[in-house]
Amino acid sequence: MAAPSPTIQAAQWRQLGLITLVAVAIFYGLRALPIGTNLNHMDFRVAPGGARAIEFCDPLNPQFIPVVAVRSPVVMTLRTDGAARVGESIRTTASFRTASGKPLAAEDLLVTHTRRLHLMIVDPSLDDYQHVHPEPAAAPGDWVFEFTPRSGGVYRVFADFTPVATGRGLYASADVSVAGRGHPKAEAAARAGAGAHVVEQEGIRYSVTTANGPLQAGQPMDLTFAMSRPGSGEIRLEPVMDAFAHLVAFDESRSGFAHLHPAGEAVAQQPDPRHPVLNFKLTIPEPGRYVIWAQIKLDGRERFVPFWFDVRGDSGGSSE
Repeated sequence: MAAPSPTIQAAQWRQLGLITLVAVAIFYGLRALPIGTNLNHMDFRVAPGGARAIEFCDPLNPQFIPVVAVRSPVVMTLRTDGAARVGESIRTTASFRTASGKPLAAEDLLVTHTRRLHLMIVDPSLDDYQHVHPEPAAAPGDWVFEFTPRSGGVYRVFADFTPVATGRGLYASADVSVAGRGHPKAEAAARAGAGAHVVEQEGIRYSVTTANGPLQAGQPMDLTFAMSRPGSGEIRLEPVMDAFAHLVAFDESRSGFAHLHPAGEAVAQQPDPRHPVLNFKLTIPEPGRYVIWAQIKLDGRERFVPFWFDVRGDSGGSSE
């Protein structure tokens, strides 16, 4: 078989070169397309030295996150439209900046549990807990929300979010002062019943129990959250943020939190309405007194139920 003529060979090389140039142009053209965020993982690196940075939370082994004691690569600040007062709705703006000073806008965050940004708000007595979802404001990095404080004092706001650039959960915190009378911690604990793991609200009995004894610091614990209605009435839970219940734990000093979701529970499969039961896992590193708030949705309305626990130390003794 005769070899191709030089003219044919030249045409083939030109065709191959043209195909290569088109492929390269497409490759770099796709890379140049906007991806919705101008941030990368370097924007979330904390400079060496000082306190350690916050680690992401392992969903298979949820732990208490010491947000205040460690350095977050994102700084959150809060400002209110006027003075915050007990019983009055207050419009608040939360601003987020990365370690490199860039604003954290909506396109920079992944949607997790139906929202890009989760704020957990708690008063000094741990007697008032609220979970809100801010909306992006006009200025990049600013997010607006409203909440109505039920107690006076310095409220702490914890932020839970996942940047697109890292795909890992991050946290931040800031405080806002509320004018008015606050609930003393002793009063709040006494009203909830320190160590009481059964709470009745609006005709429903809620309980949180541990499968392997009292809560022990540093040990993974299995928690069971159950509900019942006197007279065997049904309790049909509705999904809230892609789960049938959320548990959030705070320590007395509000140094951090643990945000828990049901273990192995699919939101498509509703719990038994005669006696709903959901299972959670939790590891708390330090002994002390904690409150675990349960968040559920019934009849189109979200409800919050507190449970107080004493977490024991390594010796097994009481935390008090």
